[in-house]
Amino acid sequence: MKTVKTIIILALLFITIIITSCSKDDDVLNNPSPSGISTNEELTDYLENLVHNNEVPGFSVNVSIGNEVAFQKSFGYANIANQIAYTNQTVNNLASVSKTFVGAATAKAIEQGYFTLETNINDLLPVAITNPKQPNSEIKIKHLVTHTSGIVDVPSTYIASNYYILPGEDITTNIASILVNDLGIQQMEQVALDEYLLEIFDEDGDLYNLDNYLNTIPGETWAYSNDATSLMGFIIEYVSGESFDEYVANYILAPLQMTHSTFNIDAVDFQNMAIQYYDPNSPFPRYGNHGYVEGGLYSNSDDMSKYLIDMMKGARGESSVLFSHEFYDLLFSEQLTEGVVPSGFAENHGLFWYMKNGDLIHGGNSLGVSTHLQLRQDGSSGYYIISNMDGTFTGNESKWEEVKTLISEAIQQYISNHS
Repeated sequence: MKTVKTIIILALLFITIIITSCSKDDDVLNNPSPSGISTNEELTDYLENLVHNNEVPGFSVNVSIGNEVAFQKSFGYANIANQIAYTNQTVNNLASVSKTFVGAATAKAIEQGYFTLETNINDLLPVAITNPKQPNSEIKIKHLVTHTSGIVDVPSTYIASNYYILPGEDITTNIASILVNDLGIQQMEQVALDEYLLEIFDEDGDLYNLDNYLNTIPGETWAYSNDATSLMGFIIEYVSGESFDEYVANYILAPLQMTHSTFNIDAVDFQNMAIQYYDPNSPFPRYGNHGYVEGGLYSNSDDMSKYLIDMMKGARGESSVLFSHEFYDLLFSEQLTEGVVPSGFAENHGLFWYMKNGDLIHGGNSLGVSTHLQLRQDGSSGYYIISNMDGTFTGNESKWEEVKTLISEAIQQYISNHS
């Protein structure tokens, strides 16, 4: 890898980093499309070939139909150098799939009476936040959870200010030097969520920037925002008196018995965590996010299986594990008027979940992390993909999209033959 100019853009579902210094020639993946997959054996064979024929370190897949896990299996390696298999117990960061848990936490906080979707955020915050381009407008909870608040990320500072490399990690490798020297990511301890957000939203903060705001009335324009998501997490933290990671642990993870999942990076079982790869020869150093709410959940396939089943039951009106039926309905209900969400992206938005072609969906990508979560709006079936494959750097993003598409096509064939 040679060091040259770095360009950063904000993508729809995640931060995509286009780094010409780190991009390899785009190899054309030669993958056969799945055909007629109907059995577990056929799906297993197809996915095994997929991981062997591509630069995919490892991944886990779960397919659930009705109340049952129909297929759950992992492929490839959590640690290539040590030949440690990727398993259903392998811990992996979930990137922006974490936002669906912020949606669940929001629904829970509404059930507990802390606020409603119509509540002005300045009625809840210790420091008022105003869009300087629309100073008379009210930003409400419903705007944060649907990416229509007018708050947006500033790509040039978001990466350098939000990501940090954990102390003790080797930063002398080629990929680490890209993160440090090109992207400006520091090796440091995690900054507290309130301190990080104060730097962004307080006019005297070091990260305050007019580019963090659109000149638009809240609710009228959809623009994906990690900073707005982290702000939603802080609101829950402030009104509940619990840190956001503790709130989710108490009200979402514990009721679902997700015992190997956490938003608290200090509680992550790194011994059982997948290495995150730029490519099979280039592991990223361990890193975290100061604004961890937007993409900092760590989990494994076994735990996510419990979450998926509950979300499916909730969509069918058959679960009250996390909250009563009406709040599952709220979680998955259309919140926006027609045409607000870009038509090529989705049809509408729930609480962070978005709707498209009869599905409830969220995806995520971070450095060496690629994830996808999807279920039918009627709750009849669903699936997820969790991988330690990078989908952010130039060349890698297109490869991940192809791999994800092929896995999804195979799963859809499998589901159609079991419905």
